[in-house]
Amino acid sequence: MQNTQHKAFIKLMTANQKLIHKVCNIYCQDKQGKEDLFQDILLQLWRSYPSFKGQCQLSTWIYRVALNTAISAVRKEKRRLPAQSLSAVSFQLADDGSAIVEDEKAEKLQLLHRAIARLNKIEKAIVMLYLDDYSYEEIAEVVGISESNVGVKLHRIKAKLRRWMGAR
Repeated sequence: MQNTQHKAFIKLMTANQKLIHKVCNIYCQDKQGKEDLFQDILLQLWRSYPSFKGQCQLSTWIYRVALNTAISAVRKEKRRLPAQSLSAVSFQLADDGSAIVEDEKAEKLQLLHRAIARLNKIEKAIVMLYLDDYSYEEIAEVVGISESNVGVKLHRIKAKLRRWMGAR
């Protein structure tokens, strides 16, 4: 890669690193895993950058590469480690009456992250893009399904998350 391409790549990745971190946070639970996945995604983006032709938005391309890399990493990890089930206790919020509102919000957010972690890889990708305010059309383009299928899947995902979080 030429020096100008190298500088352009670094500039683009710096500007879009939050997007990559979101993917890492959705697909990894521990700090080391997130850091490893971040590096893997950057490496994959670096390798495929010369072939990016601008046929879609840059953020869409980054999401595609990041999601495919994350999904591949999850598959490899599942082959290595036995699956661990999460107990119902780990999804309950502590309510001792003394928690301040911010702590409650943080706990609910953590609960949501745990619930999202239970989703399958495609559902995680869809929910992440939805939470980033992507349109159904953009989600369909990134994930590779129809717009109507995005709507159906989002409806089912929301129902799952509500059920898992105990919301009505």
